[in-house]
Amino acid sequence: MTKPLLISGLILALAGAHGLAAITKEPAAPAAPAPAESISGKVVETMNAATYTYVLVDTGKKKVWAAAPEFAVKVGDAVAVAESMAMTNYRSKTLNRTFDVVYFSGSVTVNNARPVPAAAPSATDLPKGHPTVGSEPGAAAPDLSGIKRAEKGQTVAEIYAGKVKLAGKPIAVRGRVVKFNAMIMGKNWLHLRDGSGAEGSNDLTVTTATTAKVGDIVLVTGPLVLDRDFGGGYNYDLIVEDATVVVQ
Repeated sequence: MTKPLLISGLILALAGAHGLAAITKEPAAPAAPAPAESISGKVVETMNAATYTYVLVDTGKKKVWAAAPEFAVKVGDAVAVAESMAMTNYRSKTLNRTFDVVYFSGSVTVNNARPVPAAAPSATDLPKGHPTVGSEPGAAAPDLSGIKRAEKGQTVAEIYAGKVKLAGKPIAVRGRVVKFNAMIMGKNWLHLRDGSGAEGSNDLTVTTATTAKVGDIVLVTGPLVLDRDFGGGYNYDLIVEDATVVVQ
């Protein structure tokens, strides 16, 4: 065999080996999703649901849905949404609507200023199915009298006081629901009080798959988690996650 033929054969062999390696090589792992960028533009649509305000923002390139704890805004306002967390295929039961994506945030400005929280709506203003929030300004103070301690459980104040020792352990607490938000980030959120504790240590946040309503007396059992950061400005010193909630 002549030298040119030997060289050509070697090139073909190497090319074949390279091609086989390319075929058999494991596919690269998908890149991690990039953090959501800040969203800014004009509001072209807005609505309130479950104590959240939804805004459809025209950024000039596309229209994007964003949501934050209820705030005052109107069509035509300029908004900027920062530190947002994208929720794809998000289903709002209150609105009976599925969004391709909603950017949830705790940091919103309206017309270059922090918005003044919207006044608590009357019952007739609330969308159908909207949970009444007993702890909003102007609402009657919840009746916290006569709430019995959970058997072998803790009071809300005791959970705050003993949070370091209780972290990661199951707790049991009975109290009254003073606030309820349905299906935020795929979970129901409730605030529980039992009459114990002072301001800052008298209100316990709980996530659960169970539905309850403001005014219910409930027994909550679940693990206590400290320093929980859900992103978008939602940080909790302590929270009971994925709890079992029994309405009593």
